Amino acid sequence: MREKELRLALVCYGGISLAVYMHGVTKEIWHLARASRAELDGDPPSGGVIGAYRALLSHMAGTPEDGSGVKLRVITDIIAGASAGGINGIFLARALASGESLEPLTDLWLTKADVTVLLDPDARPWSRFSKFWAVPIAWIYSRAPKNAIDSTVERSARAEVRSKLSQFVRARWFAPPFGGEVFSGLLLDAFAAMEAGPKGPPLIPADQPIDLMVTVTDYSGHEQVMRLNSPPVVEETEHRLIFSFRRAVGHGDGLGDAIGLAFAARATASFPGAFPPFTVRELDHTLKTRGETWPTRNAFLAAQLCTKSFCSTEDRILVDGSVLANAPFKPAIAALKQRPARREVDRRFVYIDPKPGYKSISLAGKKGARAEGGKPELPGFFGTIFKTMSDIPRSQPIRDNVEALDHLSSRIRRMRKILDAMHTEVEERIEAALGRTFFLDRPTPARLASWRAKTQARAVAEAGYAYAAYGHLKLSLIVEELARVVGDMVHAHDDWERQRWREAIWAAVRLRGWDDMRDDDAKENTDAVAFFRAHDVGYRVRRLRLLARRLDDVAGLGSGVDPAAGEAMRVVIYKAMGLYLDRESRDYYDGVAISESDLAEAGALIDRFGVHRALQSADDAADALIASGLAALPKGTRRAMAYAYLGFPFYDAATLPLLQGEGDGEFDPIKIDRISPDDATSIRKGGAAATLKGIQFNSFGAFFSRSFRENDYLWGRLHAAERLLSIVASAHAGQDVAPELMATLRRTAFTAILNEEQGRLLSVSELIAELRREIG
Repeated sequence: MREKELRLALVCYGGISLAVYMHGVTKEIWHLARASRAELDGDPPSGGVIGAYRALLSHMAGTPEDGSGVKLRVITDIIAGASAGGINGIFLARALASGESLEPLTDLWLTKADVTVLLDPDARPWSRFSKFWAVPIAWIYSRAPKNAIDSTVERSARAEVRSKLSQFVRARWFAPPFGGEVFSGLLLDAFAAMEAGPKGPPLIPADQPIDLMVTVTDYSGHEQVMRLNSPPVVEETEHRLIFSFRRAVGHGDGLGDAIGLAFAARATASFPGAFPPFTVRELDHTLKTRGETWPTRNAFLAAQLCTKSFCSTEDRILVDGSVLANAPFKPAIAALKQRPARREVDRRFVYIDPKPGYKSISLAGKKGARAEGGKPELPGFFGTIFKTMSDIPRSQPIRDNVEALDHLSSRIRRMRKILDAMHTEVEERIEAALGRTFFLDRPTPARLASWRAKTQARAVAEAGYAYAAYGHLKLSLIVEELARVVGDMVHAHDDWERQRWREAIWAAVRLRGWDDMRDDDAKENTDAVAFFRAHDVGYRVRRLRLLARRLDDVAGLGSGVDPAAGEAMRVVIYKAMGLYLDRESRDYYDGVAISESDLAEAGALIDRFGVHRALQSADDAADALIASGLAALPKGTRRAMAYAYLGFPFYDAATLPLLQGEGDGEFDPIKIDRISPDDATSIRKGGAAATLKGIQFNSFGAFFSRSFRENDYLWGRLHAAERLLSIVASAHAGQDVAPELMATLRRTAFTAILNEEQGRLLSVSELIAELRREIG
């Protein structure tokens, strides 16, 4: 059966109290991951919403007899978030990497995400008479004509919101009402609850990394060095920070300790005005109060906060990540590089927007409003300040990110068309290089190695002067990859320090003549060839990915090839690919010692990397695997696959300049999907306005009412279930899932969610009854 991975890169927006809605969404993504794991492991049939996901996956797999099914594995391997999305992204990543459950978090969200809990203890009114001078202000704010409550809160909840708002407003003026240490303590409680709860197997395969990034704003900023023509060096204040976590291949089952994750969650969700800015000292004091220690504190702070020029971590002031980057596509896109792909991949960017079209702050003049005389109504003093400082940076369109992904996908599609058009000509070149030998039908590892050398020489000779440009591009990709790995290993904190190592490696390359691509007397530069043989991992990976794509053409559905033989070939291709993919990971080189002295002796450092890579042994093993897979294929298919393997030098010289090294990881166009209330309309149309309560009271609504939180959490699960079923179904290669089956699966999932939550969500029993009627 054809194997395929649906890989999700999540981008989670902020949304203030809609964090509860996003908990429902991310919890459903976790359920889908559990369903995928259970289906592939062949576990007994599942009930509940997991059963609905498994039913779709089982349907897509079909039966072994028809040969048309797709054995799909759903993996969320990249998560980037800001603010409320950052918190939920952190929890989800932890659950996926460790196998811990998100279930313990639901009760915490419903009970603890309330103003009466979040208020700073020092700000809570001691009695109804405390700070009596603020009572009239609270009364004006909540009862005056056109007040915020009557304008943004539904009638049934206004009494509860007014009651809690009275405490909220009287609590403290000119200081954030919510407690920073309260928030930090709640996050630590959440991770403790996950650790103490039920635990299953990790939901990310052992051979697949998971990357987590959350945005943070450095309030004071830190200096970054930029290189110009004149003056040669300037310093610029940078306020953007990205906290990055990675579970690397073969390195445990987590993303680091819970305290470090809590640090990132507290920092990314420090909403200005509501929570105090976050500092290291706050968490230190919280841990001391709780009697807890943080053994990895200094290493964590050095990795996440230190730069070359500034490392006073205790003085760092951090605020909400959505201030400057509410839609963190850029770090998620960056994480695409060096992604392992051991089977066919359908890559999706899925962004979660809980309230498209709704602004966090509604103090500015309404769009289109008119003053006397028909002139546009201008926003007021406070409206202008809040809008420009808070709302506009959070709601900038993501068009640039979408266009960047679309541009990359377009180049990949063009490249694939070029490859398809080249097959006949490349096969002729191979026959000219090898002669019409019958041995192509009986490849052995030794013959494959010999044939590869001959076709490589032929490709270089026929490329002529164009080979120099192609060779220099390959060289630059290898050097940049070496510089990236070395920079990571020495914990380079900024571009200036990485540039030192990059220049040292380039100097060594030029000193040893590895950049000499001249072809004298039809003979390659042996030094450059030796360098490529020792270090060009990307070339080997691209060759095997081409082979996997060619297999789909010549042994896919309708080809007449035994599906078992085709799948056996696919298995050996990706097994061979794994030999090289491991060598692209920074973690593979932990055994290579690096010191400051290597800046002056970078050539010796490169040699050590070459020895550690041992690509010759990997080549021998890969040839053996490919030979065994080819032997099981029919004669015609075997020859076509051998031509693709041996002809790769011709293909690569034509296509590598097109991609410039980008997108050579998963080698397929990227699709973008969205999860939001506006996109899930099977139950109820109208988007966020018709379903969510947290959008009320300037997006703080869910902090003032448990019924609001229950409502939004439930809708988060329902909306996510609908969208995830559609996204999974769209990965069914070449076949559409029947609309009738999709409707049945949606009803099954919706009903299962209501059944699972009915005993917990007691404040929205009427809503659950309404939903049952609407679902039918």
